[in-house]
Amino acid sequence: MRQQLAVLVVLLVTLSTIGPAVAGATTAPNAAVQESDSQCEYPLTMTDATGEEVTIESEPESVVTLYPGDAQLAYSIGAEGKVVGMPVSEYTESLDAGDRTDITGDDGVTPVAEEIVALNPDVVLAANIATFNEDLLQTLDDAGITVVVLDTATSLDDVRENVRVTGQVTGECAGAEETIDWMDERLEIYEDALENESEPLAYYDGGENGDTHGTETFQHEVMTTAGLTNLAASVGQTGWGQMNAEVVVDEDPEWIVYPDRTAEPPSADSLEETTAITEGNVVAVDDNAMSQPGPNVVYAIETIIEQVHPEVYAEIEAELEASGEPGNGSGNDTDEDQSDDSAIPGFGVPVALVALLATAGFVARRR
Repeated sequence: MRQQLAVLVVLLVTLSTIGPAVAGATTAPNAAVQESDSQCEYPLTMTDATGEEVTIESEPESVVTLYPGDAQLAYSIGAEGKVVGMPVSEYTESLDAGDRTDITGDDGVTPVAEEIVALNPDVVLAANIATFNEDLLQTLDDAGITVVVLDTATSLDDVRENVRVTGQVTGECAGAEETIDWMDERLEIYEDALENESEPLAYYDGGENGDTHGTETFQHEVMTTAGLTNLAASVGQTGWGQMNAEVVVDEDPEWIVYPDRTAEPPSADSLEETTAITEGNVVAVDDNAMSQPGPNVVYAIETIIEQVHPEVYAEIEAELEASGEPGNGSGNDTDEDQSDDSAIPGFGVPVALVALLATAGFVARRR
């Protein structure tokens, strides 16, 4: 069992690097959709992350979002009216689930095939992690349910593409393009404001075991877009992996960024000799915003800018407020009394771990 668990953890920390090449295909939207001035056209044929060609004959009227991050994508583009089933749990509590069916087991993450089949949706939208649950995908296929599995996002461009594909799959192409425009507007504001600013060395402390991200991850671009130099990338790391604390201390980052699921950087005790710890230069970012490849990644960038480049943030704050929220989505609730665990819905690293363990039989599924 320990060996199985170790394999699953390795799968988890490398998940953000196993995109189209491992999945066997890239998303190939129908040309008519791309040329239709943001209006979806059907039938739509695409090749999803499983390498299978998927055809959607007509605009879907009912959609199931398989994981919390899929629900975030659907809501962010205004497709929530078509969602009939989704995870309803702490991971999506900032979304208005209403009377939608909870399609997960007791953990609030693991999809239950019987619940989905009973809904008989026109289409199921699934994050790439679904490729690890072959039994679920086979059950849905046997039931004649169309499933579109998204590619793993390894860059901000990939995040945009997943938003666009979600629009095509749900019939909300215009909403998807509006959300992408919203992302691009904010990203341009960040880029212009930081053009002449320094880029201090920073380490992303993702866990006590040294979990961190290098190049070929969208998290790397989150940090560099926020005006930081990613320590892991600077020492040659690609994708997600584990870094020895001694290496981090030797590199001596000026800043440490960490997920807000913990009260302080998970490796703070091992990194106490770094400039970041001795000077208190630490930034807590919303865990789901940082780990889930959806529109809300821009808020993770914004949080970092606010802490690392406060003068720059003060100059652009009014401009950011004017840009509003993404499409018809949930936006970023910044109320101080909001729970850190649920500020932004998504499919972050802790949630992914639960899903992977459940897929392997470590977490009991409701039958």
